[in-house]
Amino acid sequence: MSSGEGGPSVGERSSEALLDELRPVSFAIAYRMLGSVAEAEDIVQEALLRVHRAVQGGERIESPRAFVATITTRLAIDELRSARARRERYVGEWLPEPILTDGRDDPAQHAEIADSLSMAMLVLLETLSPEQRAVLLLRDVFDYGYGEIAGIVGKSEDNVRQLASRARAHVDAGRPRFQTSREQRDALARRFFAAANDGDLAGLEALLAHDVVLTGDGGGKVPALGHPVAGRARVARMLMTWIRLAARIPGASLREVEVNGMPGALLLDGESRLVGVWELEIGEGHIQAINSVVNPEKLGHLGPLADMRALLRASIGSNASDVTSSDTKPR
Repeated sequence: MSSGEGGPSVGERSSEALLDELRPVSFAIAYRMLGSVAEAEDIVQEALLRVHRAVQGGERIESPRAFVATITTRLAIDELRSARARRERYVGEWLPEPILTDGRDDPAQHAEIADSLSMAMLVLLETLSPEQRAVLLLRDVFDYGYGEIAGIVGKSEDNVRQLASRARAHVDAGRPRFQTSREQRDALARRFFAAANDGDLAGLEALLAHDVVLTGDGGGKVPALGHPVAGRARVARMLMTWIRLAARIPGASLREVEVNGMPGALLLDGESRLVGVWELEIGEGHIQAINSVVNPEKLGHLGPLADMRALLRASIGSNASDVTSSDTKPR
Protein backbone atom coordinates (compact mmCIF):
# COMPACT_ATOMS: atom_id res chain seq x y z
CA MET A 1 0.00 0.00 0.00
CA SER A 2 1.41 3.36 -0.92
CA SER A 3 0.20 6.30 1.10
CA GLY A 4 0.81 8.64 -1.77
CA GLU A 5 -1.92 7.01 -3.83
CA GLY A 6 -4.73 9.13 -2.49
CA GLY A 7 -7.14 8.53 -5.36
CA PRO A 8 -9.19 11.37 -6.86
CA SER A 9 -8.61 14.79 -5.37
CA VAL A 10 -11.13 16.24 -2.96
CA GLY A 11 -12.75 18.34 -5.63
CA GLU A 12 -13.80 15.21 -7.54
CA ARG A 13 -16.04 13.75 -4.87
CA SER A 14 -18.52 14.91 -2.27
CA SER A 15 -17.26 15.91 1.16
CA GLU A 16 -19.53 13.38 2.88
CA ALA A 17 -18.29 10.49 0.75
CA LEU A 18 -14.71 11.55 1.34
CA LEU A 19 -15.14 11.61 5.13
CA ASP A 20 -16.75 8.16 5.04
CA GLU A 21 -13.77 6.88 3.08
CA LEU A 22 -11.21 8.45 5.41
CA ARG A 23 -12.81 7.38 8.69
CA PRO A 24 -11.38 3.81 8.61
CA VAL A 25 -7.91 5.15 7.78
CA SER A 26 -8.01 7.59 10.67
CA PHE A 27 -9.35 5.01 13.14
CA ALA A 28 -6.77 2.41 12.11
CA ILE A 29 -3.95 4.80 13.01
CA ALA A 30 -5.53 6.32 16.12
CA TYR A 31 -6.50 3.01 17.73
CA ARG A 32 -3.05 1.51 17.28
CA MET A 33 -1.46 4.66 18.65
CA LEU A 34 -3.72 4.88 21.71
CA GLY A 35 -5.04 1.38 22.42
CA SER A 36 -8.38 2.97 23.29
CA VAL A 37 -11.55 2.94 21.22
CA ALA A 38 -13.00 5.97 23.01
CA GLU A 39 -9.84 8.06 22.65
CA ALA A 40 -9.40 6.94 19.05
CA GLU A 41 -12.98 7.92 18.16
CA ASP A 42 -12.39 11.38 19.65
CA ILE A 43 -9.25 11.76 17.54
CA VAL A 44 -11.08 10.57 14.42
CA GLN A 45 -13.91 13.05 14.97
CA GLU A 46 -11.48 15.94 15.33
CA ALA A 47 -9.37 14.84 12.35
CA LEU A 48 -12.39 14.54 10.06
CA LEU A 49 -13.70 17.90 11.26
CA ARG A 50 -10.40 19.46 10.21
CA VAL A 51 -10.60 17.74 6.83
CA HIS A 52 -14.15 19.05 6.40
CA ARG A 53 -13.08 22.58 7.27
CA ALA A 54 -10.20 22.39 4.79
CA VAL A 55 -12.54 21.21 2.04
CA GLN A 56 -15.14 23.86 2.85
CA GLY A 57 -12.40 26.45 2.83
CA GLY A 58 -11.46 25.53 -0.72
CA GLU A 59 -8.10 23.97 0.13
CA ARG A 60 -6.92 21.54 -2.56
CA ILE A 61 -5.88 18.24 -1.02
CA GLU A 62 -3.96 16.08 -3.48
CA SER A 63 -3.80 13.02 -1.22
CA PRO A 64 -6.71 12.95 1.26
CA ARG A 65 -5.36 9.74 2.82
CA ALA A 66 -1.98 11.29 3.59
CA PHE A 67 -3.70 14.47 4.77
CA VAL A 68 -5.90 12.67 7.32
CA ALA A 69 -3.00 10.43 8.38
CA THR A 70 -0.95 13.52 9.18
CA ILE A 71 -3.71 15.11 11.24
CA THR A 72 -4.57 11.88 13.04
CA THR A 73 -0.97 11.07 13.89
CA ARG A 74 -0.22 14.52 15.27
CA LEU A 75 -3.39 14.53 17.36
CA ALA A 76 -2.59 11.05 18.68
CA ILE A 77 0.96 12.08 19.64
CA ASP A 78 -0.46 15.03 21.58
CA GLU A 79 -3.01 12.77 23.26
CA LEU A 80 -0.33 10.27 24.27
CA ARG A 81 1.75 12.99 25.87
CA SER A 82 -1.20 14.24 27.91
CA ALA A 83 -2.29 10.69 28.78
CA ARG A 84 1.09 9.54 30.09
CA ALA A 85 0.36 10.66 33.67
CA ARG A 86 -3.04 8.90 33.61
CA ARG A 87 -1.41 5.68 32.41
CA GLU A 88 1.18 5.85 35.19
CA ARG A 89 -1.58 6.10 37.79
CA TYR A 90 -3.58 3.25 36.28
CA VAL A 91 -4.61 0.65 38.85
CA GLY A 92 -3.25 -2.81 38.10
CA GLU A 93 -2.15 -3.95 34.67
CA TRP A 94 -3.08 -1.89 31.60
CA LEU A 95 -4.46 -3.70 28.54
CA PRO A 96 -5.88 -2.10 25.39
CA GLU A 97 -9.61 -1.69 24.94
CA PRO A 98 -10.60 -4.81 23.01
CA ILE A 99 -12.21 -4.67 19.59
CA LEU A 100 -13.90 -7.48 17.70
CA THR A 101 -12.29 -8.27 14.37
CA ASP A 102 -14.68 -10.88 12.99
CA GLY A 103 -16.89 -8.40 11.14
CA ARG A 104 -19.47 -7.78 13.85
CA ASP A 105 -17.98 -4.61 15.26
CA ASP A 106 -17.70 -1.43 13.22
CA PRO A 107 -14.44 -0.10 14.74
CA ALA A 108 -12.75 -3.40 13.98
CA GLN A 109 -13.70 -3.10 10.32
CA HIS A 110 -11.83 0.20 10.30
CA ALA A 111 -8.61 -1.35 11.61
CA GLU A 112 -7.08 -2.63 8.44
CA ILE A 113 -4.25 -5.00 9.37
CA ALA A 114 -5.10 -7.52 12.10
CA ASP A 115 -1.56 -8.72 12.84
CA SER A 116 -0.68 -5.34 14.34
CA LEU A 117 -3.82 -5.30 16.50
CA SER A 118 -3.00 -8.02 19.03
CA MET A 119 -2.97 -6.95 22.65
CA ALA A 120 0.62 -8.16 22.94
CA MET A 121 1.66 -5.78 20.16
CA LEU A 122 -0.32 -2.85 21.55
CA VAL A 123 1.17 -3.39 25.02
CA LEU A 124 4.64 -3.39 23.46
CA LEU A 125 3.85 -0.13 21.69
CA GLU A 126 3.01 1.37 25.09
CA THR A 127 6.71 1.11 25.98
CA LEU A 128 7.73 3.40 23.10
CA SER A 129 7.74 7.18 23.04
CA PRO A 130 4.83 8.75 21.13
CA GLU A 131 7.13 9.66 18.23
CA GLN A 132 8.67 6.17 18.08
CA ARG A 133 5.23 4.62 18.09
CA ALA A 134 4.02 6.87 15.28
CA VAL A 135 7.07 6.28 13.11
CA LEU A 136 7.01 2.50 13.59
CA LEU A 137 3.32 2.20 12.79
CA LEU A 138 3.42 4.49 9.77
CA ARG A 139 6.45 2.70 8.34
CA ASP A 140 5.92 -0.97 9.22
CA VAL A 141 2.13 -1.21 9.33
CA PHE A 142 0.90 1.44 6.92
CA ASP A 143 3.89 1.40 4.53
CA TYR A 144 4.57 5.13 4.42
CA GLY A 145 7.93 6.25 3.08
CA TYR A 146 10.47 7.82 5.41
CA GLY A 147 10.15 11.15 3.62
CA GLU A 148 6.38 11.14 4.09
CA ILE A 149 6.72 10.22 7.75
CA ALA A 150 9.23 13.02 8.29
CA GLY A 151 6.62 15.49 7.06
CA ILE A 152 3.93 13.97 9.27
CA VAL A 153 5.89 13.99 12.54
CA GLY A 154 7.89 17.14 11.82
CA LYS A 155 11.37 15.63 11.95
CA SER A 156 14.20 15.09 9.49
CA GLU A 157 14.26 11.94 7.42
CA ASP A 158 17.49 10.80 9.09
CA ASN A 159 15.91 11.29 12.50
CA VAL A 160 12.84 9.32 11.41
CA ARG A 161 15.03 6.43 10.25
CA GLN A 162 16.79 6.40 13.63
CA LEU A 163 13.48 6.46 15.50
CA ALA A 164 12.16 3.60 13.37
CA SER A 165 15.31 1.50 13.87
CA ARG A 166 15.30 1.94 17.66
CA ALA A 167 11.56 1.30 17.94
CA ARG A 168 11.78 -1.80 15.74
CA ALA A 169 14.67 -3.21 17.77
CA HIS A 170 12.77 -2.64 21.01
CA VAL A 171 9.58 -4.24 19.72
CA ASP A 172 11.43 -7.18 18.13
CA ALA A 173 13.17 -7.86 21.46
CA GLY A 174 9.82 -8.14 23.21
CA ARG A 175 7.83 -9.77 20.44
CA PRO A 176 6.92 -13.44 20.93
CA ARG A 177 9.08 -15.75 18.84
CA PHE A 178 6.36 -18.25 18.03
CA GLN A 179 4.47 -18.63 14.78
CA THR A 180 1.38 -20.66 13.93
CA SER A 181 -1.08 -20.95 11.08
CA ARG A 182 -4.55 -19.52 11.43
CA GLU A 183 -6.06 -23.00 11.12
CA GLN A 184 -3.88 -24.41 13.93
CA ARG A 185 -4.56 -21.37 16.08
CA ASP A 186 -8.33 -21.57 15.67
CA ALA A 187 -8.40 -25.34 16.30
CA LEU A 188 -6.45 -24.95 19.53
CA ALA A 189 -8.74 -22.10 20.63
CA ARG A 190 -11.80 -24.30 20.07
CA ARG A 191 -10.25 -26.99 22.26
CA PHE A 192 -9.47 -24.42 24.94
CA PHE A 193 -13.00 -23.05 25.11
CA ALA A 194 -14.48 -26.56 25.04
CA ALA A 195 -12.33 -27.46 28.07
CA ALA A 196 -13.33 -24.22 29.77
CA ASN A 197 -17.03 -24.90 29.22
CA ASP A 198 -16.58 -28.45 30.55
CA GLY A 199 -14.59 -27.31 33.59
CA ASP A 200 -11.80 -29.68 32.49
CA LEU A 201 -8.69 -28.64 34.48
CA ALA A 202 -6.42 -31.28 32.94
CA GLY A 203 -7.65 -30.40 29.47
CA LEU A 204 -6.98 -26.70 30.04
CA GLU A 205 -3.54 -27.28 31.51
CA ALA A 206 -2.49 -29.46 28.58
CA LEU A 207 -3.18 -26.59 26.17
CA LEU A 208 -1.09 -24.02 28.03
CA ALA A 209 2.59 -23.29 27.43
CA HIS A 210 4.90 -23.96 30.41
CA ASP A 211 5.54 -20.20 30.77
CA VAL A 212 2.02 -19.02 29.89
CA VAL A 213 1.03 -15.65 31.36
CA LEU A 214 -2.47 -14.62 32.43
CA THR A 215 -3.05 -10.85 32.62
CA GLY A 216 -6.17 -9.17 33.93
CA ASP A 217 -7.30 -5.57 33.60
CA GLY A 218 -10.00 -4.31 35.96
CA GLY A 219 -8.65 -0.78 36.23
CA GLY A 220 -9.59 -0.70 39.91
CA LYS A 221 -13.24 -0.57 38.88
CA VAL A 222 -14.04 -4.25 39.48
CA PRO A 223 -12.14 -7.15 41.08
CA ALA A 224 -9.39 -8.44 38.80
CA LEU A 225 -5.85 -9.76 38.88
CA GLY A 226 -3.56 -7.16 40.38
CA HIS A 227 -0.48 -8.73 38.78
CA PRO A 228 0.03 -11.23 35.96
CA VAL A 229 -0.03 -14.92 36.86
CA ALA A 230 2.65 -17.05 35.19
CA GLY A 231 3.12 -20.78 34.77
CA ARG A 232 0.93 -23.56 33.41
CA ALA A 233 -0.36 -24.93 36.73
CA ARG A 234 -1.03 -21.54 38.34
CA VAL A 235 -2.81 -20.16 35.29
CA ALA A 236 -4.93 -23.30 34.91
CA ARG A 237 -6.01 -23.11 38.55
CA MET A 238 -6.90 -19.42 38.25
CA LEU A 239 -8.92 -20.11 35.12
CA MET A 240 -10.79 -22.88 36.91
CA THR A 241 -11.55 -20.48 39.78
CA TRP A 242 -13.04 -18.03 37.29
CA ILE A 243 -14.96 -20.78 35.54
CA ARG A 244 -16.46 -22.01 38.81
CA LEU A 245 -17.51 -18.45 39.64
CA ALA A 246 -19.13 -18.04 36.24
CA ALA A 247 -20.97 -21.33 36.67
CA ARG A 248 -22.81 -19.80 39.63
CA ILE A 249 -24.24 -17.06 37.43
CA PRO A 250 -27.54 -18.27 35.93
CA GLY A 251 -27.25 -18.57 32.16
CA ALA A 252 -23.62 -17.40 32.00
CA SER A 253 -21.75 -18.33 28.81
CA LEU A 254 -18.60 -17.88 26.74
CA ARG A 255 -19.21 -16.70 23.17
CA GLU A 256 -16.23 -17.33 20.93
CA VAL A 257 -15.21 -14.33 18.82
CA GLU A 258 -12.08 -12.88 17.25
CA VAL A 259 -10.55 -10.22 19.50
CA ASN A 260 -7.87 -7.90 18.16
CA GLY A 261 -7.12 -10.35 15.37
CA MET A 262 -6.70 -13.26 17.78
CA PRO A 263 -9.03 -15.99 19.11
CA GLY A 264 -11.07 -14.82 22.06
CA ALA A 265 -14.39 -14.86 23.80
CA LEU A 266 -17.04 -12.67 25.35
CA LEU A 267 -18.04 -13.61 28.89
CA LEU A 268 -21.79 -13.03 29.13
CA ASP A 269 -24.32 -13.21 31.94
CA GLY A 270 -27.74 -14.86 31.60
CA GLU A 271 -29.18 -11.78 29.91
CA SER A 272 -26.37 -11.63 27.34
CA ARG A 273 -24.79 -8.64 29.06
CA LEU A 274 -21.02 -8.42 28.83
CA VAL A 275 -18.93 -9.32 31.88
CA GLY A 276 -15.49 -9.40 30.27
CA VAL A 277 -13.39 -10.25 27.23
CA TRP A 278 -10.65 -12.85 26.82
CA GLU A 279 -7.96 -12.78 24.14
CA LEU A 280 -5.61 -15.72 23.49
CA GLU A 281 -2.05 -15.47 22.17
CA ILE A 282 -1.24 -18.81 20.53
CA GLY A 283 1.92 -20.30 19.07
CA GLU A 284 3.99 -23.48 18.86
CA GLY A 285 0.95 -25.61 19.58
CA HIS A 286 0.15 -23.99 22.93
CA ILE A 287 -1.51 -20.93 24.43
CA GLN A 288 1.30 -18.54 25.29
CA ALA A 289 -0.74 -15.79 26.95
CA ILE A 290 -4.30 -15.00 28.00
CA ASN A 291 -5.51 -11.42 28.39
CA SER A 292 -8.69 -10.69 30.33
CA VAL A 293 -10.34 -7.26 30.25
CA VAL A 294 -13.14 -6.67 32.77
CA ASN A 295 -12.75 -2.91 33.31
CA PRO A 296 -16.25 -1.69 32.38
CA GLU A 297 -14.82 1.59 31.10
CA LYS A 298 -13.08 -0.39 28.34
CA LEU A 299 -16.06 -2.52 27.31
CA GLY A 300 -19.02 -0.18 26.78
CA HIS A 301 -18.47 0.04 23.02
CA LEU A 302 -19.13 -3.72 22.75
CA GLY A 303 -22.70 -3.67 24.06
CA PRO A 304 -24.73 -3.72 27.29
CA LEU A 305 -22.64 -4.42 30.39
CA ALA A 306 -23.37 -6.64 33.35
CA ASP A 307 -22.90 -5.38 36.91
CA MET A 308 -19.90 -7.52 37.76
CA ARG A 309 -19.81 -6.59 41.44
CA ALA A 310 -23.49 -7.47 41.83
CA LEU A 311 -22.93 -10.79 40.07
CA LEU A 312 -20.02 -11.62 42.35
CA ARG A 313 -21.95 -10.67 45.48
CA ALA A 314 -24.84 -12.87 44.39
CA SER A 315 -22.60 -15.83 43.58
CA ILE A 316 -19.97 -15.80 46.35
CA GLY A 317 -20.89 -13.10 48.85
CA SER A 318 -18.51 -10.58 50.37
CA ASN A 319 -15.25 -12.39 49.53
CA ALA A 320 -15.41 -11.61 45.81
CA SER A 321 -12.20 -9.60 45.75
CA ASP A 322 -10.28 -12.34 47.56
CA VAL A 323 -11.43 -15.07 45.17
CA THR A 324 -10.50 -13.02 42.09
CA SER A 325 -7.12 -12.01 43.55
CA SER A 326 -7.87 -8.34 43.22
CA ASP A 327 -5.00 -5.98 43.89
CA THR A 328 -5.73 -2.28 43.91
CA LYS A 329 -2.16 -1.00 44.15
CA PRO A 330 -1.24 1.28 41.23
CA ARG A 331 1.42 -0.19 39.02
